[in-house]
Amino acid sequence: MTVSLLSLRIGLICLAVAALPARACELRVRWNPDPPYSMRDAAGRVVGLQAELVERTLERMGCRAVWVELPWARALVELQAGRLDVLPGALRRPEREAYAHWVEQRFMVPNRLYVRADERASFGAATRLRDVLKPGLKLGVQIGVVYGPEYAALLAEPDFRARLTQAAVRGNLWQMLEIGRVDGVLASEASARWELARLGLGAQIVRTDVLLSNEAAQTMFSKSSVDAALVQRYRQAGDALEKDGTLARVVRKYLAG
Repeated sequence: MTVSLLSLRIGLICLAVAALPARACELRVRWNPDPPYSMRDAAGRVVGLQAELVERTLERMGCRAVWVELPWARALVELQAGRLDVLPGALRRPEREAYAHWVEQRFMVPNRLYVRADERASFGAATRLRDVLKPGLKLGVQIGVVYGPEYAALLAEPDFRARLTQAAVRGNLWQMLEIGRVDGVLASEASARWELARLGLGAQIVRTDVLLSNEAAQTMFSKSSVDAALVQRYRQAGDALEKDGTLARVVRKYLAG
């Protein structure tokens, strides 16, 4: 084979490779039924406040979300192992620093204590969880969720942990609260408003003044599968969504009312 023919073949191979589509930028993103943050619509698509913002941000980067349905505790394990790339809706905690990059979500919804309406007066105007922990009080919480700094500190106390009834699905906790199996449920205001209205429990279950967290949740990225450069691109794409008003429109869509 002559040199010129060999060069021609190499050139044709290079052109063919160049013509192939680039490998898709896909990130495995956790979701779980948790309205208004993530849920399925009538067509079966994953939608919601967090879901839509993640999708729009990735689109700005030329990427797409591959949705992976996981309960919260399992999602943390998968993120740490690198089998999950993105976990929205987390509060930043020291024990998570070793395996996650962080990007602030840019909207804030408080976590609060919810109780039965006929018991609301007994909680008074207390604003700290510790101040309402009367003997025998039982609390419903989701497995693996940290609701704020005071809750995280209380978890170190065996007496507090003994008060907790844990469930993977928050809907089960509302039902436990309604029938008296627990005395309170910890939840995001947005989730509580959405779910209680749909369960017809908006009058029976009400929020207290106990504020567990008023810090913005963040999006976690696995250090095992996502590099810091991509995380920075995600942050910059989020900046663009905020500047052009997309962020505000999506937040109003799900949190209005």
